[in-house]
Amino acid sequence: MIGAIFAGMIVLLLLAVPICVVIAMICLIPYGLDPTFAASPMFILRNMVSGLDSITLIAIPMFVLSGIIMARGGISKKLFNVFSYFIGDKTGGLPCAVVITCLFYGAISGSAPATTAAVGAMTIPLLVSLGYDLTFCAALVAIAGGLGVIIPPSIPFILYSMNSGASVGELFIAGILPGILIGVCLMIYSVYYCKKHGEDKEKLHENIGELREKGFLRVFLDSFWALLSPVIILGTIYGGICTPTEAAVISVVYALIICLFVYKTLQPKDLYAVLREGVETYAPILFILGAAQAFSRVLTLTQAPQELASVMGSTFTSGIALILVINLFLLFVGMVMDTGPAILILTPILVPIVTNAGFDPVHFGVIMIVNLAIGFVTPPIGNNLYVASTLTKLPVTAIAKKAVPFMGAFFIALLIIVFVPQVSLLLVR
Repeated sequence: MIGAIFAGMIVLLLLAVPICVVIAMICLIPYGLDPTFAASPMFILRNMVSGLDSITLIAIPMFVLSGIIMARGGISKKLFNVFSYFIGDKTGGLPCAVVITCLFYGAISGSAPATTAAVGAMTIPLLVSLGYDLTFCAALVAIAGGLGVIIPPSIPFILYSMNSGASVGELFIAGILPGILIGVCLMIYSVYYCKKHGEDKEKLHENIGELREKGFLRVFLDSFWALLSPVIILGTIYGGICTPTEAAVISVVYALIICLFVYKTLQPKDLYAVLREGVETYAPILFILGAAQAFSRVLTLTQAPQELASVMGSTFTSGIALILVINLFLLFVGMVMDTGPAILILTPILVPIVTNAGFDPVHFGVIMIVNLAIGFVTPPIGNNLYVASTLTKLPVTAIAKKAVPFMGAFFIALLIIVFVPQVSLLLVR
């Protein structure tokens, strides 16, 4: 029965059936093979509806909406200016400022494609005008945009929490140091690249000179409310003032206030388009979430996680061998499946396996998200690649090729995260 479920999934995916339909259809396979099986069509429908009755889930559309408001309000430019002020004239300074901006913007949007789009639309034309290679800029933004799902608040962490039982707050905290580590690795390669290929120092000094003529105080005050947004969102969560869901609602209110009344980069007439984009973004996720909740219940009834845990436990006697195999599997999944569905499908299967092997569910959550984040820049899915391609009109393959060294830096950080659990757990424990 378990084999039939996964065989059906592979066939439907190869036929390019929408993922929400795939998940719903494979839920019916056990009942089709055995009419006495508890998961009848009505059972599945009820679980799809009841699975969406969750306070935690409200955080996802709120963070999506907040990210859209910030993107349309030009918040990424405010963030980029303040980082450029300090390091823009150093070797690799502006590419490093792009990575830092993605780190901060990820703490606002919680989405990798949103981070790539918001930061890339502003920074890529600027970097190219200063003499940087267009393909390098596109690859840099695409790979750094993946930080949007690792730095909290992260939508994938919320999805993982729903299916694993791990605390959302602990997962958010656990993502901070790994996100910074990956960012540092990306910046190290950026500096190396700029040293090897050179930079137009004259244009750089001219550009940063114009920024510094404004003075630090003016640049800082202009960016202050943008810099304060992740502090408010995360501070209320870590300070025990708000739940992640309440903080998500606060982030929407805060984004509206600073974009409408402080920076005045949005007008009331723009709100309809913002809300429409938010609905269009979240609606497909909603269908996938409902189907995934039903799929999780079907897996529990078939005892698939327990059987797989038993098989893998007898096959891989070493915890290191087991986690390496799971990492390779997740890297492959990230290449062929979007992050949300992958988390919803695989979490109830893999978490019992790794906990039996002695891994902390929070630590494994970070490992899982980092693996799948690499999928944002690996074809054929590679959402960030397509966003960067849209921004630059470059072929996806050209950007992917240029992103390979960046992915090497990402892999180094991943290995450290896997084998040094304290990187993820230090702030949690």
